Amino acid sequence: MSKAERTKQFILETAAPIFNQKGISGASIDDVLDAAKVTKGCLYGHFESKEDLSLQVIDFLLENNSNKILAAISKGKTAKAKVFAFLDFYKDPLNTHMAGGCPLFNAAVESDDNFPEVKKRVATALRQGHELFTRILQQGIDSGEFSDQLDPAAYAFKTTAAVEGALVLCRAMNTAKPMYGLIKGLKAELESYTL
Repeated sequence: MSKAERTKQFILETAAPIFNQKGISGASIDDVLDAAKVTKGCLYGHFESKEDLSLQVIDFLLENNSNKILAAISKGKTAKAKVFAFLDFYKDPLNTHMAGGCPLFNAAVESDDNFPEVKKRVATALRQGHELFTRILQQGIDSGEFSDQLDPAAYAFKTTAAVEGALVLCRAMNTAKPMYGLIKGLKAELESYTL
């Protein structure tokens, strides 16, 4: 990696938590400059505009989030272990892997009406995550781990929606307790399909 590439990567890594906490609208170029300790000329040497920086930061956040989830679930040897690893990834909503909460959810909420290009990226990430989750569950059915009464797509959607929603609610209420109950219930539901 060249020096210029390292500098750009450093700016993205520094800007990511700022954007995740403040959002695209709330994060300013000055916030990034102050945190990264770079000049405007340096920043604009790597990014054409705040919009360009925002899109690249969102791409970085979504990829980073996906990689962290994939690393967690890849430790599971069975479909059930992979799903449980996904659930456990979110067990502490007050102490997420990046300051500010789930980057995917944060980007989804902010992009809905204001940033159509970000919304497309979020939709792609959500679809890919849902497809992966569904495939894992289907593999569990195919291998005889789960009953064929389990609807992989429906369980994957419900679980993701419930966990993401609980993450926001728990952060707003400043308590992790409801998430523990939700995860316990989702695990029990999946256990009910275990053969």
